[in-house]
Formats: sequence, C-alpha cells, structure tokens
Amino acid sequence: MADKTLTCSDCGMEFAFTEREQAFYAEKGFSEPRRCPSCRASRKAARAGDSGGYGGGSYSSGGAYDSGYGGGGGYSAGGYSGGGGGYGQRSSAPREMFDATCSNCGKDARVPFRPTNGKPVYCSDCFRSMRGN
Repeated sequence: MADKTLTCSDCGMEFAFTEREQAFYAEKGFSEPRRCPSCRASRKAARAGDSGGYGGGSYSSGGAYDSGYGGGGGYSAGGYSGGGGGYGQRSSAPREMFDATCSNCGKDARVPFRPTNGKPVYCSDCFRSMRGN
C-alpha cells in the first residue's frame, strides 16, 4: 500500500490518505473517507450541535485516530466517532461559535453549540457562577 491523494466531496480540496490510515480503515472495515479532515470535523461539530451537544452520534468508536505523522491531525474513523477521548492532535480547524443571549443576565454570549428554543444559554460569567467556580 502507498499513500493516496483523495479529493473531498464537500470542499473539493485534495488530502492525503496515508498508508497507516488505510491500514487502520481496513482493520476497522471502514470505506475510504470521502471528506477531508476539516470537513469531517465541521460535520461532526454540526451533528453535536444539532443534538444539543449531548454526545454526538450513536456510532461511537471511542475517539479519533491519529496517523502518527506530524501534520496528520485527528481522523474520526469515517465520521462514526461520537465522543470519548481523542488521541494525538486536535483538529486545527477553528471551532464554530454561535451568537446567543444569556438567559440569566441578558448579555450577548458566544457558545460552541447551536442554541435551541426552550433550553437556557448562559454567558461565561453566569455559567461559572452557576457551577460554583
């Protein structure tokens, strides 16, 4: 097996599918990834936001796979990892943030999940005070 260059079905960018990643995917029975690591990470973040941030998908594989190469980043095993500890580097893509209004004090807040109607959202200060820190 040799490294492959694949094209992302979302953004059209090419990305490396290394020999070690191919072996890992084959061992787990996964098909080749169709999306680059950053598009996979943003889809995973969107899924976690849609479910209220409680764990992500129901196909948890227990974390992400790190190719072991310096610039590889974390791969989420074909998009089926739903949480748990990651191994190695975190995705270099910036985390998507959403605008909200604090349910406690009314200040503007930015949160790492998509706010849903009926669920309270707190700014950093109110969240810390409610947690007791």
